Amino acid sequence: MKNIATLRSYKKIIKLPISARPQLNPDDVWVPDGYQVEVVAAGLSFPTGMGFAEDGSLYILEGGSTWPTRPALPPRILKMDSSGNVEVFAVETLGGPRGVTYHDGYIYVSYKGGYLARIVRYDVKTREREVLIEDIPSGGWHEPGGPVFSPVDGLMYFANGSVSQNGVNLPAGFTVDLAKHPHAHDIPGQDVTLTGNNVTTRDPLMPFPFLTETGPFKPFGTPAKKGEKVKGELWCTTGLWRSKPDGSDVELLAWGIRNPYGLAFSEDGELYASDNCLEEKGERAIAGDPDRIWHIRNVKSPHGSIKKPDWYGFPELRADGVPVWDERAKPEKGMPAEQLIEDLPEWAGPPVYLEKPHSAMTKMDFSRSDEFGFRGELFVTEWGTYAPLNSPHERDKDNGFQVARVDVKTGKAEVFLRNKQQNDPNRPKGGIERPVDCKFHPDGKSLYVLDFGHSPVTEGLVQAYGHTGVLWKITKK
Repeated sequence: MKNIATLRSYKKIIKLPISARPQLNPDDVWVPDGYQVEVVAAGLSFPTGMGFAEDGSLYILEGGSTWPTRPALPPRILKMDSSGNVEVFAVETLGGPRGVTYHDGYIYVSYKGGYLARIVRYDVKTREREVLIEDIPSGGWHEPGGPVFSPVDGLMYFANGSVSQNGVNLPAGFTVDLAKHPHAHDIPGQDVTLTGNNVTTRDPLMPFPFLTETGPFKPFGTPAKKGEKVKGELWCTTGLWRSKPDGSDVELLAWGIRNPYGLAFSEDGELYASDNCLEEKGERAIAGDPDRIWHIRNVKSPHGSIKKPDWYGFPELRADGVPVWDERAKPEKGMPAEQLIEDLPEWAGPPVYLEKPHSAMTKMDFSRSDEFGFRGELFVTEWGTYAPLNSPHERDKDNGFQVARVDVKTGKAEVFLRNKQQNDPNRPKGGIERPVDCKFHPDGKSLYVLDFGHSPVTEGLVQAYGHTGVLWKITKK
C-alpha cells in the first residue's frame, strides 16, 4: 500500500524516507529481560487507535487532519491481515476515528465530531456502514473513548471528554477547535448550581485589548450568574455511557471524566478508564493534578437501573481529591482557579492509579495470557507530556513516552516499554515517539504498540507530522 511499509526486523536499523523521523531501531527500545521488540509497519499518519478481530486482522485508525498544525490527510480505517498486507478499509469525513473494537462480525468505531461525535459500525464482510449514535456533544478540546464491549453483559460502553481544557472555554481552546464550533460548551451529567464565578480573558475575535467573561457550561463569551441552575443531561460532556450493540437504550453511568480516551475491561468484567490531568496554563490554571485511571463502579449495576451517574471530579477536583481552588493547586503559570459549582456532587474517587502529571495516559489493554505474562495487569500507553506548553516545570518535560503495566488492585505500576536513552540531541532517535494505543493479539502471545509519530512541542506550539507513525510488536524471546 502506498506510503505504508510493513516490516519485520530484529536489532536492525530501518532507514525511512521521512526527514522528521529518518530511522527506526528496535535496539533503542527497552523492554524487560526475556522480551524483544520489532517493527511491523511504518509510514502511518496520525494513528489514534487499533483493534483486533478474532481472525487476527488488525484495524488501525488514522486520525486525519483534525488539528491546524497537521497537513491535509484523510481520516481512514486501515486493515492489516495476518500476513501483514494492508488495505484501506474505509475513509471517513468527520473529525477522525479515535477508537475501534471488533464484536460479532462488526467493527465499532468512535469519531471525534463537529458539534456532535458519533459511533459507527461496519460489517467486516460487506463493509456496510451504519451510524448508531450521533448525539454525543463535541466540538472542543478532548476525545471520545471506546467503544468497548463487556465480557459479562455484552453491552457497548463508550465515553467522551470535555469541550474545555479546565472547565471554562478559553482562548487557547478557541484557537484549536472553538473557532470552528463557537457555540460548543460543556454540559453537566446532573443538575448543578453555579457560584457565578466567571473567567475574564481576551477575545480572539476582537482587537486587543478587548476582554470578555465566560462561565462554566457556557459558550465562549457567555458569563454565568450566581445561583444559576444548569440542568444535567443524558448527553453530557465528560460522560461515559452504555447501550445495546445497536446503539439503543443508552444509559449514562458517569460524568466528570476530563478525557476518558482509554477504556478497558478486565477478564472479570470490571471497567477502567484512563484520564488526563488539568493543565497549569491559561486563565484557570491548576497545578499538581496527576494523570489517573478510574474504576467505573456503576458497570456492575443492571442495565437501566442507574438513577444518578457517578461524578469523577471535573472541573472542580484534582485526581487526588484536592479542590482546584486549594492552595496546593495554585499555579506558577497562569491564573488560579475559582470554584464554579456551588454544591459539589459526591466524588466517585479515588482513582485506582495515579501517574505523574502530563504523562497523557491514552489507550490500554489487559493481559489475559500466561504465555505473554503479567496476566491480569493493565498495560497503559502514555503519549507523553506537552510541557513546556502546558506546564512550567522542568520535572514534567520527560513524563510519559512509555508503556506502563498497572496492578489495578494494588495501585502499583512498573514501566514495561520506553526508550533506552531519553532526550539526547546528539543521538539519532530510532525508538518510540508517542505511544497512543496497545493491544494484545488474540492468541495472547504478543503485545502491539501503536506509535502516533513525531509531534514536537514548544512553549507556544504543537506540531505533528504525517507518515511518521509506527506499529511495534513485543513478544517473548
